[in-house]
Amino acid sequence: MTLVPRPTLFITSPRLNRHVGLDLTLASETLQHTGSFKFRAAFNNAAQRKAGHLIAVSSGNFGQALAYACQLHGKRCTVIMPHDASPTKVRAVRAYGAEVDLVDTRAKARLERLRELLTAFPDAEAAYPSDGEPTLAGAEALGEEILAHQPAFDTVVAPAGGGGIIVGLVRAKRRMHSQATVLACEPVVANDLAQSFRAGERVTLPAEPTSLADGVRGLGVSPDNWKIIRDGCAGVIEVEEAQIAEATRLLFRLANLRADRCALVGCGADGAGALHRPRVLSGDRRQRGPGYLRTNSAGRTGDGGVATLGAASATRRR
Repeated sequence: MTLVPRPTLFITSPRLNRHVGLDLTLASETLQHTGSFKFRAAFNNAAQRKAGHLIAVSSGNFGQALAYACQLHGKRCTVIMPHDASPTKVRAVRAYGAEVDLVDTRAKARLERLRELLTAFPDAEAAYPSDGEPTLAGAEALGEEILAHQPAFDTVVAPAGGGGIIVGLVRAKRRMHSQATVLACEPVVANDLAQSFRAGERVTLPAEPTSLADGVRGLGVSPDNWKIIRDGCAGVIEVEEAQIAEATRLLFRLANLRADRCALVGCGADGAGALHRPRVLSGDRRQRGPGYLRTNSAGRTGDGGVATLGAASATRRR
């Protein structure tokens, strides 16, 4: 298989930097295969897992990436998506050749449906969007690219759904002995990670929330991801829905970027001026800090970094 993940794209916008008062760089995975950093994880899963049928849970970005990766490797792919998933993302997953299994998340959790399908198809294997070594190795590769950027960043901010990109950044930071601060962002309505930092232990939400950033609407991070995030992430920025919507307009107007709203969780901190003084949760303390922005899809159009971008955003102090 000659196709491999593309390098991330680093973007700066003087107009955006003046607006937010930061030396900001967007790490964009917009031009990644299937439009998000999730392809890195998906390609690893399709290449390394022995089963000829992979089943995954996704709101769209990982589903598209895994569908395409399975197509490349001649494997069957089934993607479990919420009943109210973006129709555009549902069509895209199907266009890449996967079967879509829509689940009413008000009545049944997607992971419960995953267990049912794995029982029905005993020869199939699960591929997780934020967990498992193939997935985390893909996120770590992106983290390495961001942290290897010169000049080095003071802070890297990325969206947190299942926490995979945050874990990847933390793992890359440790291996590279980077001094950068890693921060996570998440919608207030889906703030399981912020609640976990407050409580000092992993917290999961009672039901799957609804957010403009549909790719970060899970119930919570896994126990293994929580341990790494707890020890290696400096804190969490909570972002209101109105800020995510404003960030969509802001990036288009000032940086000519059409961003996936998952990526805009980080950028959304600028709505209402919050990017300059975001709420950063570190343990049980609330801090007022310099402002941080993240890139889309922790990627881009989907789960990660800024703007339909890829992964995380980074800043250098002015």
